[in-house]
Amino acid sequence: MQERLRYGKAYPDAYKAMLTFSQAVEKTGLAPQLIDLVNYRVSQINGCAFCFDMHSKDLRARGETEQRLYMISAWREVPHLYSDRERAALAWAEAVTRLENQQVPDAVYDMACQAFSEAELTQLTLAIVAINGWNRFNVAFNTPAGNYKSAIIRKTG
Repeated sequence: MQERLRYGKAYPDAYKAMLTFSQAVEKTGLAPQLIDLVNYRVSQINGCAFCFDMHSKDLRARGETEQRLYMISAWREVPHLYSDRERAALAWAEAVTRLENQQVPDAVYDMACQAFSEAELTQLTLAIVAINGWNRFNVAFNTPAGNYKSAIIRKTG
């Protein structure tokens, strides 16, 4: 697949706006590993190879296990691999990303409310909106994947 254009060069203000949006997510106080896990799953749903590659590498750098990465699309079937908070975040992320029937089901909202405060749920939604935005830019313009290098210092023992 050939890259269509480099949106950051074509319209730098759009790229800067997306970076500012992402920096707001970083300031939420939500655990970076949780945000990366959500970003990884949403990017998988959206078929964004660039972001999927990026977040898999960042998660590995944070010490994420291969098993949890491989099983993320089946997280409901392996509840012992993910905490209640992570499962609530993944359910919320999937519902907000897909908007099936143009709504988020009450059961998913209730699950998210049990795991997150109102402020945290708003912050998590901000993160989901941000990754969906990045996914749409990268999918639309065929941003090449596979060359991302994580800047996160790998966790040790």
